[in-house]
Amino acid sequence: MKKYFFLLLLFITVSFDSQKPEAYDVGEWFKFRIHYGFINAGYATLEVQEAIKNNKKVYHAIGKGYTVGMSRFFFKVNDNYESYFDKTSNKPYQFVRQIDEGGYTKNQEGFFNQEDNKVLIKDYKNKTEKTFPVTENVQDIISTFYFLRNYPNIDKLKVGESVVVDMFFDNETFKFKLKFIGRENIKTKFGTAPTMIFRPIVQSGRVFKEEESLTVWISDDENKIPLKIKASLAVGSIKAELEGFKGLKNPFMIKLND
Repeated sequence: MKKYFFLLLLFITVSFDSQKPEAYDVGEWFKFRIHYGFINAGYATLEVQEAIKNNKKVYHAIGKGYTVGMSRFFFKVNDNYESYFDKTSNKPYQFVRQIDEGGYTKNQEGFFNQEDNKVLIKDYKNKTEKTFPVTENVQDIISTFYFLRNYPNIDKLKVGESVVVDMFFDNETFKFKLKFIGRENIKTKFGTAPTMIFRPIVQSGRVFKEEESLTVWISDDENKIPLKIKASLAVGSIKAELEGFKGLKNPFMIKLND
């Protein structure tokens, strides 16, 4: 799966909120368990901290993904993704991408100039610097998912409609498209939760079977908590479920399982 491992994990976090209150705040933390068939393959965590950029307080989101147990002998993963983004506009100031996935490595930082619509990429592995043009409202891979959690009027989407966001990833800007599938009550380790179901449109081929191979279940409440993901890969399938959380901004709307 190489460089797509943590990208898969991050799809877990795609979520929305149609009205205030905000869906998250400083102190929020999630942990996800990743399993490949019956194998417990690894874990991913996401947390929101606070930092100072341009002399003002901003969100600092940190995502980590790693394999555990026997999985490390077959495919060792140790990923770190970070994003610093504005508390009001959600526009990113800086991102960090440090990954080691089965020998595939990257060590980069990106610095956004939102006024000039450019991003400076410092590649520490290859000792290079390069500037890329970006669109006016571009997001990085981490800031995208927090941006979508507060996306306006998401509850008014009809089944089959999509949301599109400009995302900068792997030195290019592309259209990240998310399709609304419907609603469903699902059982979790915390209880039964009403969810909204989405499918990110991905590129079919070496990794994914089809363009709609990913499905994500998001809690249908003010938090929009990522609860479950299922991905059909070219070989087998991968699943992820929310294992733990803390620091939620709003009450978790869930019904205890019988």
